[in-house]
Amino acid sequence: MQTTHFRNQLYLRRTKVGFLILAFFGVSFSGVSQGLFGLTSTAGSDNKTISYGFFLAGHTSTYQIKYSEQFFDPANAANNQVYSIYPKYTPGFSLGFIGILRLHDQVNLLLTPKIAFYEYRADINYYDTYDVALPEGPPPLGYRTEEVVNEATIVEIPLLFKYRSQRFNNTRMYFIGGASYQFRTKSQDEANLDPIVTTGQDFAIEAGMGFEIYFKYFKFAPEIRFSHGLNNIYYAEKTPAEIRDVISSIKRKGITIYLNFQ
Repeated sequence: MQTTHFRNQLYLRRTKVGFLILAFFGVSFSGVSQGLFGLTSTAGSDNKTISYGFFLAGHTSTYQIKYSEQFFDPANAANNQVYSIYPKYTPGFSLGFIGILRLHDQVNLLLTPKIAFYEYRADINYYDTYDVALPEGPPPLGYRTEEVVNEATIVEIPLLFKYRSQRFNNTRMYFIGGASYQFRTKSQDEANLDPIVTTGQDFAIEAGMGFEIYFKYFKFAPEIRFSHGLNNIYYAEKTPAEIRDVISSIKRKGITIYLNFQ
């Protein structure tokens, strides 16, 4: 959120981040050990100009919400209702295909269309008053929390550059980055019924790293990738009135673990 420092976000989500890192490097280490101590595999498609593959992926994603200027205006009626909005990281999964164009032994261009299933959750904290008034004045002010959920099935079409190290036995390390076009499968009329309404199209930048591990008949590449949306997808005109003026922009972001097979 706009008022939360990055270090506080990292502290609050340290368990999820730690789990993702341990799982990623745990899978990678088991494969790397086979590459270092086993026979060199000739599997894979490193010498082909065009090659293919597929992947399965798990992600955790959230909205990045920015408060509006009206929210900080004491005269705005929304300040009498909404105390804060707290987006939460929520897991999901995706699957897709890999198309690889070999530009150089260490440089590839990838097209990786996929279909991804998302849930975006947020806690909306509303101002509330206690039932019992104090003798010296009005009832004390507290707040109540309501969780809202936006579900979305999104088709994503990333175009990525992949830079690989030179092969060492049965392993390579690589870095990957590029951009992705995304569109939601449900119509805008359906999305207008969501508690926080968003538009259906977005562009995102993506960057990550992974390992290629050569087995006898195929190549396996575990990968971690970070994604950040570029567009403001907030649709204020269709969002319910009690929170409409609280938000000025919403962008998507997420962390994904890919299991690539080639």
